[in-house]
Amino acid sequence: MRRQLQRMLGLDPWPARGDLQPVVTGTVAGDGYVVEKLQFQSSPGLYVTANFYRPVQVPQPLPAILYVCGHANVVENGVSMGSKTGYQHHGVWFARHGYVCLIIDTIELGEIRGEHHGTYSKGRWWWPARGYTPAGVEAWNGIRALDYLDTRPEVDHDRIVVTGRSGGGAYSWWIAALDERIKVAVPTAGITDLRNHILDGAIEGHCDCMFMVNEERWDFDRVAALVAPRPLLIANTDADSIFPLDGVMDIYNRTRALYRKLGKESNIGIQIAEGPHMDTQPLNFGAFAWLNRFLKGADRMALIDEPARKAHPPRDLKVFAELPKDEKVTTVDEYFVHEFTPPGEVKSAGEWAALRDGWMKALREDCFRAWPSESPAPTAPANTPGPAPVANAAQGVRLTTTTFTSEDPFQPTLWILHRDDIKPEDLSLVVLNVLDDESWKEFSAMAAAGFPAQFPGAAAAPDAASFAEMRGLLLGTKWAMAYVCPRGAGPDGWTQLTANKQTQLRRRLLLLGESLDGGQVWDIRQAAAALRGVPGFAKTQFWLQSQRTMAANTLYASLFIPDVHRLDLHAMPASHRDGGPIYLNVLRHLDLPQAAAMAAERSTLALYTDNPAPWRFAQSVATALSWGEKRVQIRTPLEQTPAAH
Repeated sequence: MRRQLQRMLGLDPWPARGDLQPVVTGTVAGDGYVVEKLQFQSSPGLYVTANFYRPVQVPQPLPAILYVCGHANVVENGVSMGSKTGYQHHGVWFARHGYVCLIIDTIELGEIRGEHHGTYSKGRWWWPARGYTPAGVEAWNGIRALDYLDTRPEVDHDRIVVTGRSGGGAYSWWIAALDERIKVAVPTAGITDLRNHILDGAIEGHCDCMFMVNEERWDFDRVAALVAPRPLLIANTDADSIFPLDGVMDIYNRTRALYRKLGKESNIGIQIAEGPHMDTQPLNFGAFAWLNRFLKGADRMALIDEPARKAHPPRDLKVFAELPKDEKVTTVDEYFVHEFTPPGEVKSAGEWAALRDGWMKALREDCFRAWPSESPAPTAPANTPGPAPVANAAQGVRLTTTTFTSEDPFQPTLWILHRDDIKPEDLSLVVLNVLDDESWKEFSAMAAAGFPAQFPGAAAAPDAASFAEMRGLLLGTKWAMAYVCPRGAGPDGWTQLTANKQTQLRRRLLLLGESLDGGQVWDIRQAAAALRGVPGFAKTQFWLQSQRTMAANTLYASLFIPDVHRLDLHAMPASHRDGGPIYLNVLRHLDLPQAAAMAAERSTLALYTDNPAPWRFAQSVATALSWGEKRVQIRTPLEQTPAAH
């Protein structure tokens, strides 16, 4: 489980553990304590600014507190003082009561400002595709802070604690779960269950630093379990809107049951204080009492006689006079999780088979593991014996409509157009057009011109000219044109929602270990199987066609659909990073040019694009392995096939 969490935080393999290069830039005197202003590099250029609080005299090693900050935004005259200055009262209290305390800044609200809000508001959906989360950086900085504490003679290495609140509460969980140098953990307002996040909307109050890339589909009790059986106090307020108490209690009760089974129930506790999501003194008192008991042997009834008070102007605690020019904090998302390296020229069938099999294994086990199973058959909606197509005819064209269950509760509709005077089994070709919102508007407007009763809610006015063009195509061939809208697109698509609502729904899916795009790939697979199940279409030559981002989803779906004769993909993005679909971890393994090469091994691939360069890899593989000169066709957008509409 620890290895799984390590991977979900983007830490597998561990980053290199190089020289921390610690530098103390100054000291500040307090009442009975000293604050050292310091910085170290958790990785080259990944600066961590911190304050180290210690008593003036330290005759023997003391218990040490690693305090990880929440989102305290402390800025003076446009300059960030670092979140550590907003939580200084914790360091002051610990240093005045026989502890040493290292308070470290976050990457978002430190003196050097990185980013936590990639999917929340910055449109960096490639983060989960890369397997990146800022939670991993915060965890790594915390682990490296432990490495720094290991160098300090003031630290008793058998009595190291991690604590923090809000974002720092979450990081406390990550650090304690991953590193057993932590002997006691007191995460404050840093955890709740998936039900709170997904159904109650708590996720909407959190940036990305609170979440792992949840490929294992964990609830958060799994994270808590990794702290057991070490002493653990879970602290929260009773009216916290982003860590609701019912979810906190759910995590606590499940974790307590584990401690009970391990014979260590006395090592877990919960501290509930009155109030909202705030750093309150009653909450702090509970943490202080717990730490005194487990680190100093204090009695349960011992009083906390002094509150935690701030004592220093934030500017006095600032580490840097000038920010280092070699910092890599602001670009950490670009390098922290390694992106795959595209392969060079493929020279043999054996080399290609190894690449292909590795990529397919990664897709099944890493990117699409949230799919219901490998190959269940699509079903008719509940209470029906099987697909029951409904047919209507107009001007010599037959429209057949059928609905299937791709994955409960999603029930896409298949629309099939062909000549009315030909039975389906006598058709020579069926093209499944996978629609996005734009192409749904075009299709529904075209179809509404011939079948107004079947398309009363068309997204645009009926387009008689388009219907006449389609009618001419169908009457002159033995082709069928089929259409489907995967989940999130078409008549019930997400574009009807506000942009923020769409963002938060996508983030919910990611926290559940899946993505909208990954679900759409599944729907396309199931649509192909459902189409094969319509009477007369079981053996008809089968093509797939789509546009834009949905074309990329169609490309990946084709890798799991048998007997796809041809793919026609229009204006498909060249990378998951730049407008392509988002699947968890996909950019750890491959990108769209590699997927195109895999598709070309199975089907004729026609790509309609103004930029042929990304697709040369597929062409080169097809040439090297003698798949045929026309196996990969790169065409301009104006070179439409007769099937394109």
